[in-house]
Amino acid sequence: MIIYVNGASREYSQACSVADVIAELGLTGKKIAVELNKEILPFNQHQTQLLQAEDRLEIVHAIGGGQQDSFIIAGVAYQSRLLVGTGKYKDMEETRLAIEASGAQIVTVAIRRTNIGQHANEPNLLDVISPDKYTILPNTAGCYTAEEAVRTCRLGRELLGGHKLVKLEVLADQKTLFPDVAETYIAAELLVKEGFDVMVYTNDDPIAAKRLEDIGCVAVMPLAAPIGSGLGIRNPYNILTIVENANVPILVDAGVGTASDAAIAMELGCDGVLMNTAIAAAKNPILMASAMRKGIEAGREAFLAGRMPRRRFASASSPIDGLFF
Repeated sequence: MIIYVNGASREYSQACSVADVIAELGLTGKKIAVELNKEILPFNQHQTQLLQAEDRLEIVHAIGGGQQDSFIIAGVAYQSRLLVGTGKYKDMEETRLAIEASGAQIVTVAIRRTNIGQHANEPNLLDVISPDKYTILPNTAGCYTAEEAVRTCRLGRELLGGHKLVKLEVLADQKTLFPDVAETYIAAELLVKEGFDVMVYTNDDPIAAKRLEDIGCVAVMPLAAPIGSGLGIRNPYNILTIVENANVPILVDAGVGTASDAAIAMELGCDGVLMNTAIAAAKNPILMASAMRKGIEAGREAFLAGRMPRRRFASASSPIDGLFF
């Protein structure tokens, strides 16, 4: 049975209670408030209230120092909405500094690349981005068939000691690096059946995005533009449609070039942005990582604030009553 917890879909048994969900999230005994289907659920009913398919829970707590705005992927809450990759940096030290400047909590690694330390004489990427500090997201970069992608995810799970969260991408060709959506469907179905938590790269097609959600992917990641192009969001209305129809996190993946692109993605209501080249290929990657972090935060705040409506003609910001001429 699928229910939604703070906007993210989760699967539970038919006999699941609200208290069971709270316990799984590690919140038992914490000072929290629970809303079930937009109605407050008193504390003394958490144990007895059984959940039904498609129920929606909101779980909140009090914090100091302003609003804490997080999103949930596969049951884990993340405060940073910027996800970053690890390729194309000049060395491991630049990689480390850029990731730290980005504030990212989720970092992708391409399992088939040697820079993760397969050879004894190479530095180990996992020494730079420790799994104790970051959520490591194995990535099927360079895979062109569902079979290749599934094998790569299995290797990633083995490498990281049973890690279930993966980023799935199945590419169509080397020139465009557009996703092969048909192969992506096949790989996603296989991985979900094997118990993986799949974050999936796809094109900006709302129909494809919804189907991948229905397959059971924990997050859908439509492209903004071709991988590594830096062109920014080419089809904002499709991204907006994907966001409006989704019940899982939507993260823009690929094509972002600068901080304003990241801000636009967040202003559309995306839950986050994943990028690599936009930071690593900048003249100053560490400074660009910091800029991207600020762009993500500004775009998110603008989305939450709700922008003013667009108007064709001017609208005076000062009152006209009391003019002396």
